[in-house]
Amino acid sequence: MTVVIPHHRVPADTARHTALVRAHPHGTDTERFAVLHDAADQLLDELTERYMIERRETKEQLGPDEGLVRMVRLIPRTPAAGPLAIAFTDFPGLHVRLGRWWSEDLPGCGCDVCDEDPAELVEVFRAQTAALIEGGLWERVRRGVGGSWFEIRLIGERINARREGPLTKKDARNARRGGFAAAVQWAPWPVSAAVPVPVEWPVGRDPSRAPGTPIRAE
Repeated sequence: MTVVIPHHRVPADTARHTALVRAHPHGTDTERFAVLHDAADQLLDELTERYMIERRETKEQLGPDEGLVRMVRLIPRTPAAGPLAIAFTDFPGLHVRLGRWWSEDLPGCGCDVCDEDPAELVEVFRAQTAALIEGGLWERVRRGVGGSWFEIRLIGERINARREGPLTKKDARNARRGGFAAAVQWAPWPVSAAVPVPVEWPVGRDPSRAPGTPIRAE
């Protein structure tokens, strides 16, 4: 059975939440989210050992007005498999990117009103990355009257999610020039030769479809 894990708890009274956050913009005991950094480091080491990937570590800005943060990228040796990028924010927290367009901030808010559970966020993080590694990420860019939009589906043993959103003109142009506008089903990550591979197809994969090739949306 597929369990959909919510990425962020949203208060029922949104107006009250907004007012409280504006009155008290800084959450207390934010260091409880440091376990996200520990979980990410552990997972990155596990993936580096298990899969055939290139690991790159840099210091980068997440925004024009933000400071440098540690960024770790895992790039599979086959271009048919989707990359993983994790930024370690100073909050502390994580900014996770899967493939081209999937983006997740953990925690989503971090305020006392939302009261997000760090242990639950770790499970969300592991569920999303597992789905990517298993070949459960599908992406495409579509053009409409108002501009270009990205559409994403992420399917795994513990997540079944669909997202869409607008692209900036620059991102849409780069997607077309780079050949990223066509729909793609990312392939599973290649396992290192030293690791035994179970003979089974991950959840959400179609064994009759060639991995990493453009497909039509259903």
